Amino acid sequence: MAKLNVRKVRAAIGLGPIAGPSRVAGPTHEGGAGYARDLKSELFLLAVTNMVGEQTFYEPAADRDARYAGLVRAAALADPAWTARFLAWLRTGANMRTAAVVGAAEFVHGRLAAKAPSTGENRRVIAGVLQRADEPGELLAYWMSRHGRAVPKPVKRGIADAVQRLYTERNLLKYDTASHAFRFGDVVDLTHPAPVAPWQGDLFAYALGRRHGREDLAVPASLPVLAANERLRADAAADPGVLLDAERLKAAGMTWEDALSMSGGTGLSKAALWTALLPSMGYMARLRNLRNLDQAGVADDVAAQVAARLADPGEVARSRQLPMRFLSAYRAAPSLRWSYALEQALTQSLANVPALRGRTLVLVDTSGSMHAGFSRDGTLMRWDAAVVFGIALATRCADADVVSFSTGSTVFKLRTGESVLKAIERFRAEGHFHGGGTNTATAVRKHFKRHDRVVILTDEQASYDGSVSSSVPPEVPIFTWNLAGYRFGHTPATAGRWTFGGLSDAGFGMIPLLEAGRDGTWPF
Repeated sequence: MAKLNVRKVRAAIGLGPIAGPSRVAGPTHEGGAGYARDLKSELFLLAVTNMVGEQTFYEPAADRDARYAGLVRAAALADPAWTARFLAWLRTGANMRTAAVVGAAEFVHGRLAAKAPSTGENRRVIAGVLQRADEPGELLAYWMSRHGRAVPKPVKRGIADAVQRLYTERNLLKYDTASHAFRFGDVVDLTHPAPVAPWQGDLFAYALGRRHGREDLAVPASLPVLAANERLRADAAADPGVLLDAERLKAAGMTWEDALSMSGGTGLSKAALWTALLPSMGYMARLRNLRNLDQAGVADDVAAQVAARLADPGEVARSRQLPMRFLSAYRAAPSLRWSYALEQALTQSLANVPALRGRTLVLVDTSGSMHAGFSRDGTLMRWDAAVVFGIALATRCADADVVSFSTGSTVFKLRTGESVLKAIERFRAEGHFHGGGTNTATAVRKHFKRHDRVVILTDEQASYDGSVSSSVPPEVPIFTWNLAGYRFGHTPATAGRWTFGGLSDAGFGMIPLLEAGRDGTWPF
């Protein structure tokens, strides 16, 4: 009789990138056994969940930000090449804007303070994280608020490299506003970027003049978009109806915010104005304004065009929107005419969620600490993210049991053919958001029924109700999805016990690889 080549073979378990000692290092915030991670692991888990300056349930914003800055500085000295790759991925792969900008500043500060030798990586790290035209000013504002007015050369040169890529006529109209302390002109004045072409030299000069309030400032002939914008504003003062000309709005780089402001009190139809603005609006702007389109009464045929773009796979991929953005838009929109498009977009944004064989136990933490917000407007909570990922994963599994847990637990029954958005709303309507404590081990023990794997979506701040790791047999893998980035976790970083992090689906694809015995690697 065969002993090894049998029908069901469990591969040797590989190792994931999150590492640390297997002994208990201290208590979690709820008093459970807490396991520390090594430097890179702690930094990764914090960065991919850190909105910077945002309060979390257990950690004040200032303490969290200080821990993040300290981890980046330490990693920049211990392994600068790894840290540089990580920060670039954090901005472009994880789409975490502020955390990447702050991380780049602290990378350079830490290496300069330690007098570490440089071969240009400081400059490259700064340039690499700046991917939107308002971010050079963001980085300067952060640097001066934290490290003083003296800006070192690598920071200036990195910013100047980014400015060459990012400063265009349309970006000046969109991002160079009085609400920012550091305007385009300030950035040019401080970093002295070399223009890539004569038109950009004229743009820099115009931005400087605009910043210093020159009344005689004229738009150079080399900047046709700015000239068109100036003419449109002058014409609109005499005849607001020109704001309904979609071609002129697009040629003039007119933002929807400016157009709405200019139309105030003119009696223009809001529906007609939004219809004219839509051809020049980007993906994120459309997604954010579904409520406004409904309230303005935009026609159904126009809405159908918007919905088609929202659902377009290429547009979704290029937008790099986090899955929760689509949930937020779905909740904000008064009408149902966007629902199917948002469902399609959400599904496409979760393309990395794998199809898993066998039986999977999915546990969603809905304790009180997961009710902490991570969006600035407070419309989304950490448990919203847990439910999005938990239900999305469960719908891809051959056989899945979904459990919501805190002090107690409830089973959420999946329905065949139900959309992810509808399931998320039913999760809320049926009362599966509990609040209360975080009795993770109890929930695992209660609901584990010879499953092939356990997936837990949580902030890991487990109560002292037993060992999470020992709640299932050692050969059954436990995959923890960390949604808060606190220092201590609820399982040791050992083979068969893995932790992922972030607000995107990037790590889910590692589950079948780890189960197949292949080592998981960093996603960059």
